[in-house]
Amino acid sequence: MIVLFADDLGYGDLGCYGATAYATPNLDRLANEGVRFTDFYVSSPVCSASRVALLTGCYHERVGISGALGPASPIGIHPDETTLAELCRGKGYATAAVGKWHLGRPEPFLPLQHGFDSFLGLPYSNDMWPHHPGVKHLSPEERLKRWPPLPLLEGNQVVDEEVTPQDQRLLTRSYTARAVDFLREKRDHPFFLYLAYSMPHVPLFVSPEAEGKSGAGLYGDVIREIDDSVGEVLDTLVKEGIDDNTLVLFTSDNGPWLSYGKHAGSSGGLREGKGTCWEGGIRVPFLARWPGKIPAGRIVREPAMTIDVFPTVARLLGAELPKRRIDGQDLWPLLTAQPGAKSPHDSLFFYFLSNELQAMRSGDWKLILPHKYRSFEGKSGRDDGIPVEYESKDAGLELYHLVDDPGERKDLAAQQPQLVEKLLEKVEVMRQDLGDRLTSRQGNGIRPHGGTPQGRKS
Repeated sequence: MIVLFADDLGYGDLGCYGATAYATPNLDRLANEGVRFTDFYVSSPVCSASRVALLTGCYHERVGISGALGPASPIGIHPDETTLAELCRGKGYATAAVGKWHLGRPEPFLPLQHGFDSFLGLPYSNDMWPHHPGVKHLSPEERLKRWPPLPLLEGNQVVDEEVTPQDQRLLTRSYTARAVDFLREKRDHPFFLYLAYSMPHVPLFVSPEAEGKSGAGLYGDVIREIDDSVGEVLDTLVKEGIDDNTLVLFTSDNGPWLSYGKHAGSSGGLREGKGTCWEGGIRVPFLARWPGKIPAGRIVREPAMTIDVFPTVARLLGAELPKRRIDGQDLWPLLTAQPGAKSPHDSLFFYFLSNELQAMRSGDWKLILPHKYRSFEGKSGRDDGIPVEYESKDAGLELYHLVDDPGERKDLAAQQPQLVEKLLEKVEVMRQDLGDRLTSRQGNGIRPHGGTPQGRKS
């Protein structure tokens, strides 16, 4: 099994999702030879929270991790949580993590301590370094206080203490080479490869070979290089004779970081982007391919979420689910077009910042809960990788029919008061479970994150 996880890739960034400025032939091939979901979500529109949901099958709030963990953060995944890698390894699978981790920098929280046999990559985001545009005005000494040098890790060890801009140009190619080596080495052994690209998260970098290839600027080149990487992975499966025995999944951790202008992707007509619970921040591409198992060329319009990957894989492995509660549901009936298959979820919930329940979806309806959010609507970004400021706005209690209005433009709350009340009842159940800082609620289903002594929850 292979999970390909892009960083900040928007809903409209692939050809099979409407991109026209550049080509993504290999990702389009993945869609054409498998299934494409139109209504697939992350649990939170930001890095660490989204990643822990994918790897544990839980809403990130349940496992105590929100936001984006910084280099000095003393927390990470609790050792009692079961990850996708541990699930696979328990069934005799070789496991490898390649690329961005971002689930805790201290050694107890690195991949080798959470089910992976090997790891090559960055411990957190590629912009968490002294070259960050937000610290360019500071002295070199002050920059290092804010952002230390960005390390490259092999297993638990630092193999490059200071990743340079030139090194970042080669990240996607380096990740791909390691992934291909792993696939060749494990061709006769069951395996789980987690390939988490650092791109297209800013700062954007491409290899010299990919520069100018897309004909659509730096962002297009970055996406094209990821597409080439996916092509190398798929071609390796064919060459090694394991294509028909490998499930391949592709998705993104959240929507595009719109404030970076031409260095950001597209939300494909959805509202807002990363860092919001509007559709542009939480709806992402999702592709699944398994020749002979998943019918080719299908489109699924049922709502689903990254938390569903874990229980789906558990079913395929014949593995028992963890004793600790998870939130995901089995997607196999949807993936394989079983008659009458529907979304396994009555409702999906979206948290952002520190335990703010900002939105939920039930069927075709989405309820926005009152909160402040950062808006980029009506703004135009720069073309040099420097972000522009967002505008702070207030969301009210708003209702949208996502089939008719995926861009969330027509608020129907006033016309549907009974439906709003029904959805609020579901929200209240979730508040009791996972809390909600916006309404000063403490959830009774939240488990502690892992913590070094200074970061452990009481």
